Amino acid sequence: MRNDIKKPKKERAKSIYSLFSQINGKHPFKSAVQNGFVDYAVRTRRGGKLFYFNFDLAEEIGLIPEGRPHMMTPELTRAVRDTFSLQIINEYDLAHHVKIPDKDIRPHRYMATRYLQMQHPDKKGLTSGDGRSIWNGSFKGPHGRWDISSCGAGVTRLSPATAIKHRYFRTGDKNASYGSGRMDLSDGFGAALMSDIFHKNRIRTERTLAVIAYDDGTCITVRAGKNLLRPAHFFMHLKQGDYPGLKRTVDYYIARQIENKEWPAIRDPEKKYNAMLERITVAFAQAAAQFESEYIFCWMEWDGDNILADAGIIDYGSVRQFGLFHHEYRYNDVDHFSTTITEQKNKAKHLIQTFAQLTDFLITGKKKNLRRFKNHPALKRFDGIFEEAKDEAVLYRIGFDKETQALLLKSGRNREAVREFRRLLRYFENTKARRGRHAVADGITWDAIFCVRDLLRELPSLYMSAAKTLSPERFIEILRSKYASRADVRISRSRREKISRFQSAYWRLVRQAAALKGRTPDDLLRTIRERSALINRYSRLTGHAVILIARRLVRESKVLSTDGLHRMFRDFVEEQILRPEFRPAPRPAPNGSSQTAKRSKTQRALRAMLDMVKECREGI
Repeated sequence: MRNDIKKPKKERAKSIYSLFSQINGKHPFKSAVQNGFVDYAVRTRRGGKLFYFNFDLAEEIGLIPEGRPHMMTPELTRAVRDTFSLQIINEYDLAHHVKIPDKDIRPHRYMATRYLQMQHPDKKGLTSGDGRSIWNGSFKGPHGRWDISSCGAGVTRLSPATAIKHRYFRTGDKNASYGSGRMDLSDGFGAALMSDIFHKNRIRTERTLAVIAYDDGTCITVRAGKNLLRPAHFFMHLKQGDYPGLKRTVDYYIARQIENKEWPAIRDPEKKYNAMLERITVAFAQAAAQFESEYIFCWMEWDGDNILADAGIIDYGSVRQFGLFHHEYRYNDVDHFSTTITEQKNKAKHLIQTFAQLTDFLITGKKKNLRRFKNHPALKRFDGIFEEAKDEAVLYRIGFDKETQALLLKSGRNREAVREFRRLLRYFENTKARRGRHAVADGITWDAIFCVRDLLRELPSLYMSAAKTLSPERFIEILRSKYASRADVRISRSRREKISRFQSAYWRLVRQAAALKGRTPDDLLRTIRERSALINRYSRLTGHAVILIARRLVRESKVLSTDGLHRMFRDFVEEQILRPEFRPAPRPAPNGSSQTAKRSKTQRALRAMLDMVKECREGI
């Protein structure tokens, strides 16, 4: 018989997705850190629909071949559902003898990891961790090893509800906070949307591989990252004084970073742990600076729960991107309020102080009081990197490219000019409405009133077409947001003086950069204008807009094809890529009248979504 006979088409299509079967609950963390998780049997959850699939991420991981059409085929849908449409068989199910057909019980167990979490009464990680998530597995692909987990797979014993109420909960129970184990579809899709936009804008984050929707309005979101451990996974062992558990967890984390070629291999234990502290310090200092510069609220706390160990964003339930610098906003998390965006720096610094304590514990074998590390060199290093990253960020926001930024920041004199501009910019960012503090849907805030993004976007064109200085009245007119009353924008003597100093500082940077580049100021302004128009785009996604758009997309899913929904998702994400260096090339228009008609329907929905972005662009 000939060996080159082609397989039937259906069999060939099915084999494309065979790699999904490797994601089956097995994970190296289980053998590395035996006391770091709770293992659960799982069952198939019926009735799921593949609502969203990240083809680009699946290709990057190595789960699907590169270069094939991004189509939601029945075979792909089946592979994703078979792999991820799961629900844990939890303690409530076992205690109440819930009947589960044998055919629905999967052969392998899936872990819910243990980590520190401030919502738990003990504050030591004895009862806390993944409250509604399981780790599906670890996948080795051409670009490294990936962790894959699912949120919404059922309530675990590590949920805050169990620790607070001292009882186990049935999955789907809505009577206790943190006790459902489910995830709303709009929340899951919103997380997919925001994480993809953040990733494409070079903001470190976990990523959403898939969203599986159910008729009750809930979903399972499948999340992926090359290392999904959080600082909280380490801090749990540190708080408990568990040296063996801490060492196993840290060694596991470092080994993964080395395997993925993120870090170099270091044999000497002391040098290895100090190198870890250095790399984590750099990552958190840069991330804190980026979050503050980009107006990203990411609730960092002492427990290290809401952030990855590489300072990547995780758990989008409380993550926001503000349109203005709403530095008084606090998220209401049931029984306590969050930190603010300006407090994130010190919270990140506190995490580094804890990592310094942790590193010393690993090297010496003795756990010292955290206060002894308040002057550790890592904290000074953190401050230096934070300031450098803020300098680079403000130059980027003006519109200077990376080469020009480096030229400007070479000399101390120019760096001081950059920091003077930063101080003036922060004055306008910080200005608040006279209305005062007030409640919003998910917390409290005190409205900012000036949109400096509008100013940075408009200044190059205005300076090229008119006088080199704007009047205070015109300056404020550009800055003014919808939150500002007439009294809020009154031009006092002090404000008039700051407007003048701001423009002088702006021109000083432009002229100095032009001299360093061998260009005229007006010539350089043309480049700045092009870049700033995108970086400071008028329509920029905010947290409130994400919520509204996710709800809209859920409604649109009932009338649009799955492929149409994905096309709309992709087009919307590409509209929000605000980095000139990574702007995607235009896609060719579809051929054929039927394709054009479908495209027209998705374009109408897309325009409606973009209108929502405009309406919410100054909010939280």
